[in-house]
Amino acid sequence: MSKRDYYEVLGLEKNASEAEIKKAFKRLAMKYHPDRNPDDTEAEVKFKEAKEAYEILADPQKRSAYDQFGHAGVDASMGGGGAGGFGGAGFGDIFGDIFGDIFGGGGRRDARRAYRGADLRYNMELTLEEAVRGTEQKVRFPTAVACDACEGSGAEPGSSAKTCPTCQGHGQVHMQQGFFTVQQTCPHCHGKGQIIEDPCKKCHGSGQVQENKTLNVKIPAGVDNGDRIRLSGEGEAGQNGGPPGDLYVHIHVRPNPIFEREGSDLYCEVPISFTTAALGGELEVPTLEGKVKLKIPAETQTGKLFRMRGQGVKSVRGGAIGDLLCRVVIETPVKLTKEQRDLLEQLDQTMSESEKHRPKANTWFEGVKKFFEDLGA
Repeated sequence: MSKRDYYEVLGLEKNASEAEIKKAFKRLAMKYHPDRNPDDTEAEVKFKEAKEAYEILADPQKRSAYDQFGHAGVDASMGGGGAGGFGGAGFGDIFGDIFGDIFGGGGRRDARRAYRGADLRYNMELTLEEAVRGTEQKVRFPTAVACDACEGSGAEPGSSAKTCPTCQGHGQVHMQQGFFTVQQTCPHCHGKGQIIEDPCKKCHGSGQVQENKTLNVKIPAGVDNGDRIRLSGEGEAGQNGGPPGDLYVHIHVRPNPIFEREGSDLYCEVPISFTTAALGGELEVPTLEGKVKLKIPAETQTGKLFRMRGQGVKSVRGGAIGDLLCRVVIETPVKLTKEQRDLLEQLDQTMSESEKHRPKANTWFEGVKKFFEDLGA
């Protein structure tokens, strides 16, 4: 049976780059590998075909000979064995990339190495005043620390770990998978390369114990909802002598009954009476530093914003202090007496006699009238 074109086998054009060839072979190897397709002879044939194509096209000299003379130019270099061996140039390099993924070797954690401890998260709730002015709070949280009894070794004091007899301390063993020899984590020591025959009674051989840790955390002035503070080295203990992780304090600012914060500015809603809105006046409004006077000009409409410079927040990231923006809302009187109702009706009657007293209402009604006239047209 004649062999298929190697480029066709890998699904590539003749000008394919080395990276494209490697990627194509990896895709086919992952799909047709015998260990992923047990008792599937068709998959095994396709895998061998792809492997043979890769061995030729990944080698610049063999690829050049194949491009010039076809299969006749490379059959001699294959020794007539086709895909029977691992002699193809570059195959050893890709072996670890591809078959490590297939057999679980890709990205395997080496248990003998020193590893940094895990980072921890602590959610801290603050009042608006605490966030704006800064504060210091005590936090308590559970974390993994090095066992003080065995000093993190995992072995009972007076004893020590021994070299694993299965892997001879390498943490890896070689297993035969069909016609491949693959490297796997040692099942005896689980990749550590050592065996603890007498584990520490306090940590049960893990080298770590759970403890509650207490810290005083300084919160800088100006933090906002969603900010986080990093405390270096206050996370979980590292493994095998690795450094500890970090603690991240995430800030949550509780809603304030008076103020809302947007960046460096504060907003508050100020109710005013109908009389104050119409005639003007002066009233006291709160700030984070105390009370201040706010002048309300005559004929103020509801929703009007008054800006009070420098009465906002100085952000933790720097910059100028923000402002306080007061939004006035005209409060409609409730539970009126008969006398008050009569007075309001008299006032409304006098204002209805002239359009100048309610310019917005008149403009709106004119707009509504024109809208319906246009619909009728």
